[in-house]
Amino acid sequence: METISLEHEINPWEAQAARFDFAAQKLNLDEGLWKLLRSPSREIIVHIPVSMDDGSVEVFTGYRVQHSIARGPCKGGIRYAPDVTLDEIRALASWMTWKCAVVNIPFGGAKGGVICDPKKMSIGELERMTRRYTAELIEFLGPEKDVPAPDVNTNEQVMAWIMDTYSMHMRQTVTSVVTGKPLALGGSRGRREATGRGIAVMCDEALRYLKLPRAGCRVIVQGFGNVGANAARLMMEKGYLIVGIAEQDGGLYNNNGIDVTLLQQHRERNGTILGFKGAEGADSTGLLQAECEILIPAATENVITSRNADRIKARIVCEGANGPTTAVADEILADKKIFIVPDILANAGGVTASYFEWVQDRQGYFWRESVVNERLEHILAESFDDVVRYAEAHAVNNRIAAYMLAIDRVACTIRQRGIYA
Repeated sequence: METISLEHEINPWEAQAARFDFAAQKLNLDEGLWKLLRSPSREIIVHIPVSMDDGSVEVFTGYRVQHSIARGPCKGGIRYAPDVTLDEIRALASWMTWKCAVVNIPFGGAKGGVICDPKKMSIGELERMTRRYTAELIEFLGPEKDVPAPDVNTNEQVMAWIMDTYSMHMRQTVTSVVTGKPLALGGSRGRREATGRGIAVMCDEALRYLKLPRAGCRVIVQGFGNVGANAARLMMEKGYLIVGIAEQDGGLYNNNGIDVTLLQQHRERNGTILGFKGAEGADSTGLLQAECEILIPAATENVITSRNADRIKARIVCEGANGPTTAVADEILADKKIFIVPDILANAGGVTASYFEWVQDRQGYFWRESVVNERLEHILAESFDDVVRYAEAHAVNNRIAAYMLAIDRVACTIRQRGIYA
């Protein structure tokens, strides 16, 4: 029975649905809107034939889920991984709707994925798969319809292939069909660091709200990919003490602080954070439960569950990853009076910078990095204030407040637009 309940707990679609239902109930959302917003507007499944390097043909399964177009085009990443599921993509698409609404940018949510193991595929195979996946979805994509972005195991190069494939079908160059592109193809300055920068801004705002000092503030970061590494480096530069880094293959700990810049250089040379001389080796699972002021889960879903939530000792949990805390774990953390900056707010720096890239592409005019960062920080700080004020006004925690605020904004748009029939 325990296994079944844990499986239910860590199902991402069930997790977001539980939070949506609770927030909708708090809002007294009418039944029709409840039904409309609870389900995605469109789910597309494609089967992608790809000529492999050895002459064989492999068929990959791909998904694109579009949750909402009420406030604007769909927006959301594409991930390549062997464990991609439709439930996961559904959940991530709905989270994107709420994430865009909570920072008040004019997008709805979408997400895509292909079941594959990119580590076992050549560049040529990945390119052919990407282009065929794009071609299968061509009628559903576009600057005014659905704008993909990078996600797990996808990057600037994958976005360039998607942009080129779409442009060839349209018979004109359309840079604004994707974000997260290389700068030379219409990418935005500051985009790569934006999610990590947003985490740093949220931690600043949380300390200010809780009236806690930054000096001596100990931070543990779980995940040292793009989000975690940039968040750690930017926070170190602001004066935070990065005492722990946890990765899949092991962790590092130094109570006096880890030099993140040197650690990044070490990982570039060695392909791992292990063996870094500026810190001692540590168990990654144990680091999640170590003493610190701020814990940043910045890797994957479901790392804080009913099985370890009661051992979390952080004062603040700032969620760099999507869905790192289960709904059951939320209640345990609330009982411990841990201040949560929820994922749909905490990691919204990425989609906010993607919005900036889309705007710049459509204008054909590109901003200085300082302008991108200034506008990003302004939107995120304002959104943090909106959420904590909502939490206070409705006597709910920050996560439910973020959901309520987002759902309220989307529902308001739908009421004003009406239901087309």
